[in-house]
Formats: sequence, structure tokens, C-alpha cells
Amino acid sequence: MRIVSGIQPTGNLHLGNYLGAIRNWVKMQDDVAAQGGDSLYFLADLHAISMPHDPATLSANTREMVAALVACGVDPDRSILFNQTQVPQHAELQWLLNGTARMGWLNRMTQWKDKAGKNREGASVALFTYPVLQAADVLLYQATHVPVGEDQKQHLELARDIAQKFNNDFGTEEDPIFTLPKPIIPPEAARIMSLRDGASKMSKSDPSDMARINLTDDADTIMQKVKKAKTDPEPLPSEKEGLEGRAEARNLVGIYAVMAGTTIEAVLADFGGEGFGKFKPALGELLVDKLAPINARFVELRGDRDSLDAILRKGSEKARALAVPTLEKAYQALGLVR
Repeated sequence: MRIVSGIQPTGNLHLGNYLGAIRNWVKMQDDVAAQGGDSLYFLADLHAISMPHDPATLSANTREMVAALVACGVDPDRSILFNQTQVPQHAELQWLLNGTARMGWLNRMTQWKDKAGKNREGASVALFTYPVLQAADVLLYQATHVPVGEDQKQHLELARDIAQKFNNDFGTEEDPIFTLPKPIIPPEAARIMSLRDGASKMSKSDPSDMARINLTDDADTIMQKVKKAKTDPEPLPSEKEGLEGRAEARNLVGIYAVMAGTTIEAVLADFGGEGFGKFKPALGELLVDKLAPINARFVELRGDRDSLDAILRKGSEKARALAVPTLEKAYQALGLVR
């Protein structure tokens, strides 16, 4: 079993990132290691340049993301943690796969339509071919499984289509060039909503910092944000059905359940009938207790640039060793003289 997953180094990680993706990376890392498999986690810095960006900020965010991932429990000794830029085989394989990918396939990508909007002529070519690089990211390592959220299932399906066509055109049934990766949809992937609007996802782009719990927030800030989180005047219900139509209440109860490792039903059994004046302080204390070690480790690591660069170098060396055989096989299959 070989898992490959990437995350853009956008900086300012928050509770939604941790509960929605990173915590699952840590769990998968342990599960896959127990089975003797490999977990490759990369920072998608090449993907980041498909949109306008500030170079200095990208560099800083890349290192900050390494610090955050390690602080959250990603172990560079048990996983392969690296950034795309230090493994040039990603970009090389993307170019080889561009000959197989089809314009019609890419035109159907929802993310392309959403990000390019009405100004498609003004969007970068990189944004259009972004899914081909995503395909290269996983096919390069003969990934057997890729964890995906609902918004990325389409891109994994495209990667499988590209791999299948490449195998049909240039490989044989007995000796395919690429493994067709299967999706893993983590059952515990939590959907964390804004503290100011229960209908919107928690996001780093929200103009209000009060809408999210950042992994850099100290204990006082976390408590303040939770106490000021939007709610309604009704007490908490005793049954889960009572949360219907109460988006903010459902979000806070859901966060408590996930952080405590329990169920919404169990939380309501403890707090049903109580007002938010009692529930919010309890939620704040739980978040502080769970996030304080992550915050302390993150702050420590973030200031040690040499250690962060060493982690990326070590991971990239391991990744390149796995990537080279697949890339060479692809070049050979295409008849390119090396």
C-alpha cells in the first residue's frame, strides 16, 4: 500500500485544516506503516504558482507548513514529507502526460471553471493544466491509494483516465506503466464551519479572524473566539434532531464531538438543556487542552529554519529515489532517447 497526498502551502492553518485533513494524514501514516506500506505527503508549491502569488510569502508559507504538519503529528521518519520543487520528476512527468491528457477532459474540470471564472482568457495555462500535474503527483510514485475529499474526486478520476490511456497506448496488459490509484474518502473527515456563519466553511480567506481557530492562536485567543462565536438564544437540545436548522449550534457541538473523540449524541447527553453560557467555556477548555501541545511545538519549529529545510531535503531524497524508476519507464515507453 502506498498513499500519496498533497497540500498547498497557503499558510495560516486553522482548525478546519487540522480536523478535515491533517489529522487523517497522521492516522493514515500510522495505519500504513503498520502494514509495511509508504505514506508520501508533499507541499504542492508548484501548484501554488498557478495563481498570482508573492514569492517571499510562498517561501515562508512552505516552511511554516512543514512546521505545522510536524507539530500536528506527521513524522518525517515514518512518512516521506517533501515539497514538489525538490523533486523535479513531478514537472517532467506532467509534460509527458500532457501528450496523453485531452483538452475536453480538462475543460470539464469544475475547479478550472470556478477559479478561472468568466476571465478564462486571462487565466494562466498552469491553472488549466493543474489537474495533469496532480495526476503526475500520484502516478509518479505508483500510488495505490489517494485520500480525497468530495471536491477532489473529479481530479483523481482524471488521473485514472490519463493513466489508463497511457497504459493502453504505450504499455502492455502484462506490464502497465502506471498503477491506477484508488480513492480513500476518510470516514472521519470533519467539515468545520465558520464561527461567524454556520453555513460557510472555516477558511483562512475569511476577512474576520474571529471566524476561525488558527493553530497559532494562544489559549486566551481560543477562549475569546469560542465565547464570541455566533449562536442562537435556545438551549442545546437533548437529541441530535434538535440541531436541525441551527447551523451554528450544530457546528459547535460537532467540533466538541470530534475534538473529544466522541459522538454528537454523547455531547448532547451531557449538555442537553444547557445554554451556551455553560457549553462555550467547556468547548474552549477542550480546544485549548488539545491544541496547546500542537501550538507549542509549531512555534518552536517555525523558528528553526535549518531544521525545516533539513526535513524537506531528507524527504525529497527519499521521494526522488521512488520517482526515478517510474519516470524512466515512461520516457522509455514513449521512445524518448535518454
